[in-house]
Amino acid sequence: MNLHFVPTSFSDKLRRIDYIGSVIFIGSTTAFLIPLTWGGVVYSWHSWRTLVPLIIGSVGCGVFVVYEVYFAPAPIIPIDLFKNRTASVSFVSAGLSGLLVWCIVYYMPLYFQAVKEYSPVLTGVCIFPQTFTVAPAGAIAGVAITKTGKYRWAIWSGWALATLGLGLLCILEVGTSVPGWIFLNLVSGIGLGFLFPSVASAIQAATAAEHVPMALAMFSFFRSLGQAVGVAIGGVIFQNRMTANLLDYPNLAPNATAYGADAAGLVDIIKSMPDGQNKHDLQQAFVDSLRIVWAVCCALAGFGFLLSLLNQSYSIDQELDSSQGIVEKHQLRPHAEGTGV
Repeated sequence: MNLHFVPTSFSDKLRRIDYIGSVIFIGSTTAFLIPLTWGGVVYSWHSWRTLVPLIIGSVGCGVFVVYEVYFAPAPIIPIDLFKNRTASVSFVSAGLSGLLVWCIVYYMPLYFQAVKEYSPVLTGVCIFPQTFTVAPAGAIAGVAITKTGKYRWAIWSGWALATLGLGLLCILEVGTSVPGWIFLNLVSGIGLGFLFPSVASAIQAATAAEHVPMALAMFSFFRSLGQAVGVAIGGVIFQNRMTANLLDYPNLAPNATAYGADAAGLVDIIKSMPDGQNKHDLQQAFVDSLRIVWAVCCALAGFGFLLSLLNQSYSIDQELDSSQGIVEKHQLRPHAEGTGV
């Protein structure tokens, strides 16, 4: 065996910190994410207050990548993480799954409150088919991956079920029965639940041992980024479709822009309206607008499925290899393993 000691004094650690890269990364991601939270709510998506920070954040992220690749002596995000095909595909999958989960979690309750006119407490119960299937499905997939050592089957089946489930949500109508919407919500919850442990396993298996901690941190980052982008994308789609749909109803057309500005705010407007044709038309326009949101999510899930076909098979049995402290070096195992799933 070969033992070596890596200096770990406090001053050495301080010198290894990528201060410039950290500032660029934090500043760029903050500039990109903040306008996503107020776009269409505090300011319109066409406002310079929304567009300018989005552009600055996007350019800043590009500058960060260039700096990390060519100038950073000790990059905070090793570029080697993205040179492996499976790892890169899995990072995209993490972002897409986060996007889809939060798009569903945000907009499905609005369906129950605005269209079904359920109370907030009852709405929380109604999303159980989604929320109470994700965790058990993830646990089942995680145990199966551990037992079999294979993860690709869970990724493929997760994306397939998510695509099917999100497509089924397009069937939701104003008058959909309770058993109907329960069934329609179950499928996507199971599929998205399969993805969480399987994508993390793929990243861990495909990444060199010394980069695994950073790879898993990037998995969490891309998933969180997808969550923020998911609500924003859903908001843009809903607002545009809601405004266009309301123009088809003469009595509602004068307020089309105001009603379409905020999906959450529209819930109170609908609940305060007296029963009648105008209320039914507004609820129908609400459902029709959400249907486009689900359709776009279905397309993104389908893209995730096609992308997941690029995943390669690696052994999930990783040997610990750290650059911190005393490390025992063994002969590295062959990284890829056959064609298993």
